[in-house]
Amino acid sequence: MKAIIVGCGLAGLACSIRLRKMGWEVEVFDSQSSPGGKLQSRKIDEFRFDLGPSVLTKPELISELFELCGENPQDHLVFNRPEKLFQYFFEDGTVLQTFNNAEKTAKSLSDSLGVNKSIILSYLQHSMKIEKITSPVFLERSLHQIQNYFNKETAYGFLRFAQIKAFSSLDAYNSSALKHPKLVQIFNQYASYNGSDPYKAPGTLSVISDFELNQGMYIPEKGMYSIVESLYNLALRQGVKFNFNKKVNELVVHKEKVKGIRIEEGKLLADVVVSNADAYNTWKYLLPKKKLPRNIQNHERSSSMVVFYWGMNTENPELNLHTIFFSNNSQEEYRHIFDLKQVYEDPTIYVNITSKEVHGDAPPGKENWFVMISVPHDIGQNWDYLIPQIRKHILLKINRILKKDIEPFIEVEEYLEPRIIQSRYNSAFGSVYGYSSNSIWSAFLRQANFERKIKGLYFCGGSAHPGAGMPLCLLSGKIAAELVHEKA
Repeated sequence: MKAIIVGCGLAGLACSIRLRKMGWEVEVFDSQSSPGGKLQSRKIDEFRFDLGPSVLTKPELISELFELCGENPQDHLVFNRPEKLFQYFFEDGTVLQTFNNAEKTAKSLSDSLGVNKSIILSYLQHSMKIEKITSPVFLERSLHQIQNYFNKETAYGFLRFAQIKAFSSLDAYNSSALKHPKLVQIFNQYASYNGSDPYKAPGTLSVISDFELNQGMYIPEKGMYSIVESLYNLALRQGVKFNFNKKVNELVVHKEKVKGIRIEEGKLLADVVVSNADAYNTWKYLLPKKKLPRNIQNHERSSSMVVFYWGMNTENPELNLHTIFFSNNSQEEYRHIFDLKQVYEDPTIYVNITSKEVHGDAPPGKENWFVMISVPHDIGQNWDYLIPQIRKHILLKINRILKKDIEPFIEVEEYLEPRIIQSRYNSAFGSVYGYSSNSIWSAFLRQANFERKIKGLYFCGGSAHPGAGMPLCLLSGKIAAELVHEKA
C-alpha cells in the first residue's frame, strides 16, 4: 500500500515515520527545498536563526517517534530545560519572571505583585486538571468518528465538561481566577500561541499554561531546527522517500476516491494521500473541482506575524532566552488584530534570543534577536508602508522600557511578514496557525483528519485537528497515520 504525503512540516514528518513503521510505502512531496514547513533555520552572516516555533513543550512526543523505530532518542537529540522561562516587561517598570517550576513561578509572581501564592498555584493545578480531561478526548484522537465518543475517557471528559471553562473566554476565566491585571495579562498571552484572541477564545486554552509551567519547557541543545533534521534523518533510515522543490498541482480524484497527485512531470498514483498543506489551500487549489466546505471557508483565520531577525553586535544580560514587552492596552491590541484587521501602534513584542542557550547561534559578545509582533492575517493591507512603521514602534518601545538605544547595535537584519508567509509556506492569507480558536466550536470546525466525501484523503498539520503548535502538529500526524492504517 502506498501513501503520498503533501507537505513536509512536523505533522507530515511524524505521519510519514508512523506510516512507514506500519509497513506502508511512503513518499513525501514539498515545494520547499528543505523539510520542516514553517520550522526552518537561516544563517545571516555569522548569526543563525530558527525561523519558526521557539517554544517546545511535551518533547516526549518527539522521543516517541524514535522509540517507535527502536532507536534511543538521546542518541539524536538532547533537550535542555532552562531554569528561567519568560521575562515580562511592563510600561510602568514592572519586570516579572516565570520559571521551569510551578512552585518557583508562583513564588516569584507572588513576591513581585504582592498576591497570594496559593491563587497562582490553584490556577496551575486547575490547568493540569483541564489537560487530563481534554487530552484523551480532544487532542489525542479524531473528533469526527462517532465510535470515539463511546469510551470511558470521553465519558469522563463530558461529565466534567464544565470544568474545562469552555463557556467563558480565557480573559473572563483569568480575570475571575487570578484577579491581578498583570497576572491576567500574562496568562491571556497563551491565546496568542495559536493565533487567537483571549477575549473571545474559550478558557480551555489555559491548558497551555500546564504544558509550559507544570510539565516544563525545553530547548534542543542544537536549536529548534535540529528537531526537523533528526526526524527527517529518522524517516530516511526507515525508508521514506522525499521530493523537495516539487510542487503538487492537484490531487487526482476519480469517483470520489483519491487516486494520487499531479505534479509537473505527470500523474503519480497512490492508495491514499495525506495533506500536510494548509486545509483552505488544499481545497481551493489542489481540489479545484470540489466545492470549498463551509466550515473551511467561514472559519476565522488565525493572526499572522511580523518578525525581525536582528544580529546584534552587543550582549544584553538583562534579557533572557524569552522576553515579552507588553502592550499598555492588550484589549485594544487584540481588537485591532481580529476586529479591525489593523496593526496596533503599541504592540506586544516577543524577543527570543537562542544564543543565550544554543552555542554558536551568534559570535562571542553578540546575540541573535528574533523580534515578533502579532498582526492580522493578510486582507490586502499596505504592508510596504506598515513594515517600516512597525519597526519604528518596536524600537521606540524597547528603547523606552530598557532605557537605551538598541538600533545602533543592529548588525544584520531580515524580516518576515504575512505576504512572505503566504508565498513561502503556502499558508492561506498569511495566517500562521491556520485557524483561530475564537469560539467554543473551533475544535469541531477545523479540518477533520479524514475526509468523508473523498475516500483515501487525509489531513494533518496546524489547520487540521487538533490544531497548531508543535505538540498538536505531532499529535495530528499520529492521528492521521492511525486513521490511514485503520481504514485501509
